[in-house]
Amino acid sequence: MIIGVAGRNGAGKGELVSFLEARSFTALSLSDAIRAELAAQGLEESRERMIETGQAMRRRAGPGALAQSLAKQLLPDRNYAIDSIRHPVEVEILRAHAEATGHVFQLVWVDAKLETRFDRMVARGRPGDPETIEDLEALEARERGSDDPNAQQLDAVEAEADYRLANDASLEAFQEAIQAWVRKNLSFARPDWDDYFMGIARVVASRSNCVKRKVAAVVTLEKRIISTGYNGTPRGTTNCNEGGCPRCNDLAPGGTRLDECLCSHAEENAITQAAYHGVSLKGGSIYTTFSPCLQCTKMIINAGLVEVVYQSDYPLGETSLSLLAEAGIEARQIGGQGAGAPIGAPARSK
Repeated sequence: MIIGVAGRNGAGKGELVSFLEARSFTALSLSDAIRAELAAQGLEESRERMIETGQAMRRRAGPGALAQSLAKQLLPDRNYAIDSIRHPVEVEILRAHAEATGHVFQLVWVDAKLETRFDRMVARGRPGDPETIEDLEALEARERGSDDPNAQQLDAVEAEADYRLANDASLEAFQEAIQAWVRKNLSFARPDWDDYFMGIARVVASRSNCVKRKVAAVVTLEKRIISTGYNGTPRGTTNCNEGGCPRCNDLAPGGTRLDECLCSHAEENAITQAAYHGVSLKGGSIYTTFSPCLQCTKMIINAGLVEVVYQSDYPLGETSLSLLAEAGIEARQIGGQGAGAPIGAPARSK
């Protein structure tokens, strides 16, 4: 999950981030890039300098510059709590990144009364904090919104919030409110088995040495992976990307010079790899990034596989799909046009 944290000065954003960090979230802040910029210029940190430097960085690289820089650090297998979101474009970038990486993004707005926030700022004694309530109001008027698209736009950020947490009482009461919110609202979705195995197939495809197309296949049995394969030249021969296959290296048009192609297909390699290690494929499913060619289809049938799940259509694959149906083998396409639609036999429950 990616939890974006926003709010006004002294509201308790840091307390929420610390609470999540103590529960295995990785804590980050969009302000870290500004602090690094100040350090590079040899300047001491102050609120005014942070605001001015942040605006300068947005002018140079766009209003989403800070979020774009931080998004590059995010890994798909971690939960994050991200502080100091101050512009709606930053929210937009983090939401889009979460969607692209399989995260769930939620923006939480932390709020408290003006007097409460001022008292907290006085108590913490941070350099550059306002010395009077009037100073705080003047500062926040600048942060709430501006005609300058690169300035802070906190009112617009607040409007994007998925949840609001009030923090006008004690720290203990705030932590109890956070805990209640966590129990109620933090959730995530896992990929189903089809997406899981096809995702692994796409990673396997990255090992392909074919210069024309990277394809991979994963064979499963009872939700266990028992064999994988990717396309490329045979074991012990020169890799295709090193000049091993004359047809591929000449970039021959599709469907031509097939008698010169030295590359084995992904499904072929997954099946022969299992045979090499003495593993039976009978009753299994094969996940492949392209529907199989005719040669691989015949191997799939004779190997005893009972299901083919594929992502994209092979250019010459219509005969193969017809043959699979005749042999009583289920074929399903996922992740594209007609995703999940059965071809031939009805889909089995996964």
